[in-house]
Amino acid sequence: MLNDSDLETNKVPWLERVIIASVITFLCCMLLLVNILMLFTLKSKTVFRETSRYILLYNLLSADTLQMTVSQILFMLSICRVTLLYPVCGVLVMFAYLISEVPPLTLVVMSLERYVAVCFPLRHSTMVNVENTGLAILVLWSLCLLNTLIRVVLLLQLPFEELESLQMKTLCNILLLFLVPESHIYDTVYNTVLFVFAGVAVIFSYISVMIAARSASADKASTQKARDTLLLHLIQLCLILISTVHSTLIVNISQIVSRLVFIRIMNVFYIFIIILPKCLSALIYALRDHTIRPVFFKYLFCQFKVSSLKD
Repeated sequence: MLNDSDLETNKVPWLERVIIASVITFLCCMLLLVNILMLFTLKSKTVFRETSRYILLYNLLSADTLQMTVSQILFMLSICRVTLLYPVCGVLVMFAYLISEVPPLTLVVMSLERYVAVCFPLRHSTMVNVENTGLAILVLWSLCLLNTLIRVVLLLQLPFEELESLQMKTLCNILLLFLVPESHIYDTVYNTVLFVFAGVAVIFSYISVMIAARSASADKASTQKARDTLLLHLIQLCLILISTVHSTLIVNISQIVSRLVFIRIMNVFYIFIIILPKCLSALIYALRDHTIRPVFFKYLFCQFKVSSLKD
């Protein structure tokens, strides 16, 4: 995202801002369309609505789509130099944080589901069903909500009553959460614990599947597919981690380059670190999943049928 002090200067040519905003907005709309189409695909068939891994994928894509939407709103507010009231900005930022924490936890549940499917195939249907999947999704959203509420409590330590006005003098961005020193400590500890836990869970599932693949009774095709899926989850987790910790890199870059170069770098970061990874799941599953692929491409080319909507 663009930095407030940079946006308040005249160092970025007006025409360049218009071109950047247009290109990024067009790209974001196209990627949002892909995600929305995939969400529609996952809702269009009974097999998707009653299969745990597709339900988890729907939850992952929903969070990614919402996060992409909120990020684009904040980006457009920054480009247009629109300032908000503190409560409005706070709600947007807190919501952005809430949905940003859902994907890594969802990837953990998806990885464990593949682990159970390969290592405990006879117990998979009883351990991983629609009810248990719904409960897991409820728990992970509750954990994310609890973490967001803690951030709100930390933010309320600021003396907002001493402000002359609730109107912000700077642009709304995610850095609003770090106005209190304790927020930096909490954010560092929470993200470290979260990604270590998620990384261990995904790697453990991957290694377990690899060990199971050496078994003579293992379904080689199914095991290979599960191993590829877990590797994909690990890559997705790494991308989420990069998007989470890139703020530290931003601070370091801002100290060694000019403001104009810094703004251009931020725009590149926004595209490749914030926006594109949010569409990765939809694109990969649309291409590699043999059940999703024909339905997705049918809808992509607008071959809608009333019978499919009623399925």
